[in-house]
Amino acid sequence: MARVYNFSAGPSILPEVVLKQAAEEMLDYKGSGQSVMEMSHRSKVYDDIIKEAEKDLRDLMNIPDNYKVLFLQGGASQQFAAIPMNLMKNGVADFIVTGQWAKKAYQEAKKYGKANVLASSEDKTYSYIPDCSDLPISEDADYVYICHNNTIYGTTYKKLPNTKGKILVADMSSDILSQPVNVEDYGLIFFGVQKNVGPAGVVVVIVREDLVRDDLPEYVPTMLKYKTQVDAESLYNTPPCYGIYICGLVFKWVKSMGGLKAMQAHNEKKAKILYDFLDQSKMFKGTVVKEDRSLMNVPFVTGNDELDAKFVKEATAAGFVNLKGHRSVGGMRASIYNAMPIEGVEKLVEFMKKFEEENM
Repeated sequence: MARVYNFSAGPSILPEVVLKQAAEEMLDYKGSGQSVMEMSHRSKVYDDIIKEAEKDLRDLMNIPDNYKVLFLQGGASQQFAAIPMNLMKNGVADFIVTGQWAKKAYQEAKKYGKANVLASSEDKTYSYIPDCSDLPISEDADYVYICHNNTIYGTTYKKLPNTKGKILVADMSSDILSQPVNVEDYGLIFFGVQKNVGPAGVVVVIVREDLVRDDLPEYVPTMLKYKTQVDAESLYNTPPCYGIYICGLVFKWVKSMGGLKAMQAHNEKKAKILYDFLDQSKMFKGTVVKEDRSLMNVPFVTGNDELDAKFVKEATAAGFVNLKGHRSVGGMRASIYNAMPIEGVEKLVEFMKKFEEENM
């Protein structure tokens, strides 16, 4: 069977060349006579894999030497607890709530200290990014927290909040490596890899070394202390070895595509094709204010639930899969991550035009 065009929000599409290389190396990785799935995480051959993955990520993002890179388990959701446990010195954190994941992070942080919502777009179903130029930042805030790209709602920050000197923490799960990032704007960046980098099971944390503390409350689990993971170079226990290996292959693929500036141009071109169609369509409508539109996740609706369901069903039959919107918002959503070829978006738009003609 031919491969489908996979618009899933995560786990999501991976570059075909990466999948082919992984298949070729499945039984014998570089003459080791074993699969990466089987080898010891303490072996020299695996140590090379994880160290090279880190080096390539550092190269791609220009990560400064005073930032630590950790390959961990537990997904981004576990970081909702780990971050306040590690970073709350004063026991205070400020949140900008632009979607479900930022809201969950805020609710989790409340268990470990005082969490404040400075701004929210919940009033309009998270269809925009609030004005963050002059927020009432708490004087004693340990950090300000954002979700940089909102997978469910299709919004993204085009300009970072003015944190008035406070540390900025960002969940970049769904737009990491889609465009250049100035790492020094942040105290901590984290991302679950299953949206734009690799298979589910790995979360990457990029944390400034002065935020890696030893003086944490007794209740903080050993596994959730960044110092534990930094000291052990992500090998305190058995890491998600195979997932990290795939991430490493994806990092090399992004490099081969020209790096993050080239990836941004590729993503802007793809997104424009879909947004331009939505802006002129008589049937389909985008749900996000234009200035806050994501390059990665494009939600849209017909305005009729039955028609939405019919579209998803027919699109799936035609080889455009996972277009159903998140259960909390309905409609449709096309996630067009780095690995989605331009051809996939062009063919989706062709199908949408045909569906519109047949159903108006």
